[in-house]
Amino acid sequence: MSGGKSWNGEAFWGVGFEYDPQWLLTEEQQRLQARLIELSATAMRANAEESDKGFVFPRKNFELLAKEGLLGLIVPKSLGGRGESHACAAMVVETIARYGCASTAMCYVMHLSATAALLLHHHRNPKLQDLLRRLDKEVLVGTLSISDPATGSHVWFLLSSSAEREGDGYRLHKKASWTTSGGYADWYVAQTTSPDFKGNYANFSIWLLLADEVKARKGSWNGVGLRGNQSGPMEIDGVVVPPDRLIGPAGDGAGSNDEATDPYFMLGTAACWNGVSMGAIDIVKRHTTRKTHADVGLKVADYPSIQDYVGNALAETNASRALTYQIAQAMDRVTNNNDWSIHEDIAARPRTTLVQWSWQVKYVAAKNVVAVTNDMMSAGGGTAYKPELGLERYWRDGRAGWLMAPTNEVLRLLLGKSALLGFEELDFWNQRANQRLLRSELKKLNPEERKALAEELLAPSA
Repeated sequence: MSGGKSWNGEAFWGVGFEYDPQWLLTEEQQRLQARLIELSATAMRANAEESDKGFVFPRKNFELLAKEGLLGLIVPKSLGGRGESHACAAMVVETIARYGCASTAMCYVMHLSATAALLLHHHRNPKLQDLLRRLDKEVLVGTLSISDPATGSHVWFLLSSSAEREGDGYRLHKKASWTTSGGYADWYVAQTTSPDFKGNYANFSIWLLLADEVKARKGSWNGVGLRGNQSGPMEIDGVVVPPDRLIGPAGDGAGSNDEATDPYFMLGTAACWNGVSMGAIDIVKRHTTRKTHADVGLKVADYPSIQDYVGNALAETNASRALTYQIAQAMDRVTNNNDWSIHEDIAARPRTTLVQWSWQVKYVAAKNVVAVTNDMMSAGGGTAYKPELGLERYWRDGRAGWLMAPTNEVLRLLLGKSALLGFEELDFWNQRANQRLLRSELKKLNPEERKALAEELLAPSA
């Protein structure tokens, strides 16, 4: 029973629609979902194997997505896009990851997140409007370049970057430790400290860079999983850009992240890991319902232990999916169904009110995919460890969820600290001393150490 789900003209071999939240989707979105499953069956899944074996960027899959108008999924119809919702975006990412290719799904998440950054501030910028109109027609893949090699998972702290005035434009410098689609994307949304930085790392800005303006180690990615996503170091080395490449006002980096980039990244990455989890369950269903033990005459799926593995994985994954779609719907509700025209008022920041929920969505899905793929590998037995089954690729791909910044450890701390002490205690840019900790540490000093510290603090600056 596959609940009406088809695969290459036959009944789908995995879990059917009866375990998918179809009631959340419009009829048009359900048709899009069916089309993506069809594309996965005919091309995307095979392309995923190619990407995994040869570390190949999934350009072929992006060409397929562009033909369906999906590079402009969240772009308003007035600019030639589909004008779709957050919930639809989550469905598209999940579907690609589950049936097609997790590397494509993650690169697509970065594309959507970068597109959201443009959409937030496109209203007064013809350059951004022009790019948004051409995404599908020219298969223009975008990505984010945020991370800093000096600050790790604290991606909001841009130590290795700068921007300065250069005539009518700006000269940019940046080093990024991880850039998904690096060297393969056609355009980049990059972040640097602002031209009027003055030592305040909370003051950073967002820029549009084109492919020939960045230096990336193309083809250097050699990760355990997500082998097609080509994530690696990238540098912007003194490139001068015109003023219309500044996305929004200078200094709006943090606000733009909270309102556009982060919501789409957190929501999208959660949907990706939910898709990987469901995809692993699908493979185990196919394997265990076809494999028979001749000595007892039972399918592997007849064993209670296998049923227990799958039942738990399905319940936990659908709990994660439910949270993901619930927060997607919340974002749709506060934005009038993802209506970007509300941001003609530059002060409108409705998604920002849900930031703590987007953290939880990413955390839950990234945690779950590790547990589910572990259990599915056990349920699959020795065959699961052979690449021919396809399960071990899902197991490897799923490991990236926990590690992608903000890592799950960082998210736990942000959630716990904000819940216990308030959001004002989240000192992202080290601007406030923790007086309780400071006084506690000072008590540990003996009189001589206190005197030495006082003299050091009162000494004139060199």
